[in-house]
Order: sequence, then C-alpha cells, then structure tokens
Amino acid sequence: MVFEIEYFHEHVLAEIESWPVDVLADYARLAELLAEYGPSLRLPHSRAFGDGLFELRPRGRAGIGRAFYCFMVGKRVVVLHAFIKKTRLTPDRELKLARKRLKELQDG
Repeated sequence: MVFEIEYFHEHVLAEIESWPVDVLADYARLAELLAEYGPSLRLPHSRAFGDGLFELRPRGRAGIGRAFYCFMVGKRVVVLHAFIKKTRLTPDRELKLARKRLKELQDG
C-alpha cells in the first residue's frame, strides 16, 4: 500500500524543512515508512493519540522532532503540525493545535 503524504499548510512543511539536518533526515526516513506501511506503522516510529491523530517521531543528535498527522480517504496522510521538542512531554499547546487542525479537516 502506498500512501500519499500531504501537508495541512505550506508552513508545516517549512517548519519541518527548518529542522536540524539529522532530525530532518530521520523524518524523511520515517515519512517513507509511513507512505509504505500507513496505519500499520507503530512505536517507536509512530504513536496513536486517539480520535484519528498520530505522531511521527523523528530524532537525531540535534534534537527530537514531532509531526502530528491523520489519515484521510483515498490513502492520504495529512501532516497537521510539526515542531521540535524541547521538553520531555509534548506541550499541550502543540497537541491542541494538531487536534484543532484535525477537526477542521474532519468538519470540512
């Protein structure tokens, strides 16, 4: 199964492209796995947050990235939000933004 990866907004892609090169390289590797395996991708690469929200978990020596995404009809993956983690736990505001964007997609 091949899934097509899209971005909620061009700013999401720009954020990912601004990541440190080693984190960006790991993101590219994980995005390939996501495109190939879709919803079958699991920890340590991907984690479900419930209600159709998932996170991709790239990392490198320079830091840890997170990219929230969802699946849409037609084998589409939409990356909703991305950021570099600075704390152990995912900040609430990052999760809230991803959930807000997911709701926007679901409501049309």
